Amino acid sequence: MSSVPEAIRTAPPAPRLTAGHIHAATRTIPGVLQNTPMLPAPALSQRLGCAITLKDECSGALGSFKGRGVEHFLATRDDDPDIDLVCASAGNFGLALAAASQRRGRAATVFVAQTASAYKVQRIRDCGARIIVAGIDFDAAKEAARRFASDNGQRFVEDGAELAISAGAGTIALEMLAADATFDAVLVPLGNGALLAGMGCWIRSRAPALRIVGVVAAGAPIMAECLRLGRVVAAPPDQSIATIADGIAVRVPVPEAVEDLRGRVDEVLIVDDDALRDAMTWLQQDCGLNVESSAAAGIAAIAMHRQHFTGQRLATVITGANVAPY
Repeated sequence: MSSVPEAIRTAPPAPRLTAGHIHAATRTIPGVLQNTPMLPAPALSQRLGCAITLKDECSGALGSFKGRGVEHFLATRDDDPDIDLVCASAGNFGLALAAASQRRGRAATVFVAQTASAYKVQRIRDCGARIIVAGIDFDAAKEAARRFASDNGQRFVEDGAELAISAGAGTIALEMLAADATFDAVLVPLGNGALLAGMGCWIRSRAPALRIVGVVAAGAPIMAECLRLGRVVAAPPDQSIATIADGIAVRVPVPEAVEDLRGRVDEVLIVDDDALRDAMTWLQQDCGLNVESSAAAGIAAIAMHRQHFTGQRLATVITGANVAPY
């Protein structure tokens, strides 16, 4: 568990990400990606001693929430539309960028780490993107992608740094509160920060008393440390990632995302891989959802810190289901 100090819970004078940006994103994101299901989870709630609602972002062709931000980014970008796009991804962001680029007749290159899910990599390739494997983890792949884009005059797209991507992710909270604004807390997986920043921005503007909880993996704790100290923290040179939750396995913080989180997080909880595995199992058994480990982070946090949430009304985002079929 990690409390977020007043320094980071106090909003900056002029935040770059606003509720207006998020509302604008509802006009550019395709309808098929919006209004995803809000699912009460009675069996899971009974298991964990609280009332849980799931915001299910797994439905649809992409199988994750990432298409929201990518679509808004591509709809609002103002640089040369003929320049090829480059990104790094653990899987879902690259898939979203590849699919959106393919529909627009654009070229996209996606860098992935040596440890990336083969299933996700193949899905990206099937959407027409060029795959380049580089580095031992996501952040090493990202650095290689950044160099490649610079050397080749292409546009590097960084999830967490691009305002439009965070605004697109924030539409999840817009829909959530439109359906039910009476939750005690919302738990959100915390990787590079785009999802939590976007959702936190909307929640703070519309339901300021609602508690916003980020969830990180014990094997990738750097964002929890950033929020604990209220600033970007440089990862130790020898630090490695050790978690099954590839979607939130961040080693190097994105400065823009850390700043966007200012004033928008009350607490960060840390979960271990055993809790993530249990949460994945319960989501399958109790809710019929076969999800990625990162997607189960909110449920893992409720289970590991259940005394913190007993009897409360909770919501969490199920962020992705791109797991290899059985």
